[in-house]
Amino acid sequence: MPRKLGIIAGGGTLPARLVRACRDAGRPVFVLALKDHCDAAALGSDVDQAWIRMGEAGTGIRLLHEAGVSDLVMAGGVDRPTIAGLRPDWRTARFFARLGFKALGDDSLLSAVTRELEAEGFCIVGVHDVLPDLSPETGILGRHTPDESARADIARAVEVVRALGALDVGQGAVVQQGIVLGVEAVEGTDRLLARCRALARPGPGGVLVKLCKPGQETRVDLPTVGPDTISNAAAAGLRGVAVHAGRSLLVDREATIAAADAAGLFLLAIDPEVAA
Repeated sequence: MPRKLGIIAGGGTLPARLVRACRDAGRPVFVLALKDHCDAAALGSDVDQAWIRMGEAGTGIRLLHEAGVSDLVMAGGVDRPTIAGLRPDWRTARFFARLGFKALGDDSLLSAVTRELEAEGFCIVGVHDVLPDLSPETGILGRHTPDESARADIARAVEVVRALGALDVGQGAVVQQGIVLGVEAVEGTDRLLARCRALARPGPGGVLVKLCKPGQETRVDLPTVGPDTISNAAAAGLRGVAVHAGRSLLVDREATIAAADAAGLFLLAIDPEVAA
């Protein structure tokens, strides 16, 4: 019998897609859904599930063991809470006390969470291990292609994102005509694009680049782009979006590519070693 997959579910459609993939493969699945993040309607009520607050690590680990989970994947968006808002249980508080200043960076925190779950006996897998078709190959993914000025902006954005990533800050940047309009931090990509909409300059529009951080734990928190990203990029006046080939996720791949085509935006998967 296939190993049972546990899904720690945040927002968006990814958790439900993982559930469907497990069902199609005849694989048993259990969802540990995060309150105030996971979309109950998208997830549905016909899947084995339990709900916890983010600060209830002790309860969550117990529920995963009781459900017989062997493999574990983290999927879906999560807004990073404050410690006060987290209301940690004893297990969570002990974890943060041990982690200390390393909890300041997203990747440091997620890597520590991964190690903690592995110490509990779970095998951590990536979304792309369950849904390999979500990870784009190098090249143009739609009908539109970047011109030379857009490629220059992509190269500049790659430099910026790699510098940010080395400091464990963010995964994205918007560059227009060589000028950095915005970088992604705790607010996330959608709010970055909303800020850049007011900062756009006359002339050819900018580009959004999203990359993995150097040394990032690729089983969790891969750069993710979906139809909403394309819509927000178009509203910000951008000409296109470039993502990390083989190390990012296109949620609803066909719909994302179709949205880019309809909006007149290029969608490109790049090797940052070549694009920089």
